[in-house]
Amino acid sequence: MKNKFDLIIFDWDGTLVNSIDWITICLQQAAEQCGIARPEDQAAKNVIGLSLNQAMQNLFPGIKPDTQAQLVANYSRHYNSKPISPDDLFPGVYDMLVQLKQSGYQLAVATGKSRAGLQKALQGTGTEALFCVTRCADETASKPDPRMLHEILQHTNTAKERSLMVGDSVHDLQMALNAPMSAIGVSCGANSAELLQQYNPLLCLQQSTELLNII
Repeated sequence: MKNKFDLIIFDWDGTLVNSIDWITICLQQAAEQCGIARPEDQAAKNVIGLSLNQAMQNLFPGIKPDTQAQLVANYSRHYNSKPISPDDLFPGVYDMLVQLKQSGYQLAVATGKSRAGLQKALQGTGTEALFCVTRCADETASKPDPRMLHEILQHTNTAKERSLMVGDSVHDLQMALNAPMSAIGVSCGANSAELLQQYNPLLCLQQSTELLNII
């Protein structure tokens, strides 16, 4: 896989940042505050990566618009109560990103987070300068729609054949299939390696830092 790619697009939560358990707790607390049954852990994890509104619709089918708005507000309040720092990155991720950038790769982020949420996270982890472009669910279509990937390709003037998507959820890998674009799954986040393999990634790694061994 050496010299096959020019652009590496990363998902954020569960791929670069160890945030899946915290997101799960916040989704559960948001539901409880609205008097809705607390979702099981894996059910909550299965919607991570979608836009927040889409996640609520999938997790709580048939909810009314005002309830959805309250769920989103509750979730955001809980999630933002915890500051983010470089320690929230998976071990070795910062050094991996620096090494990839120094090696000439363009780096990007495609995330289900809001722009405000991602900017806070980028600044908190000290990674903002490492990415040439980032796209968020509230400024484009939610995963698995491939629009955010197409926008990143256009911004970087990179062919999809020279681009790689790296993500921890089925939404990331389905988005790559829809692009279509090569993808690598990582099993450190929302979904298991067994489930990710069903979306035909080139590889399924335990951690994104293993990329350094193969590209």
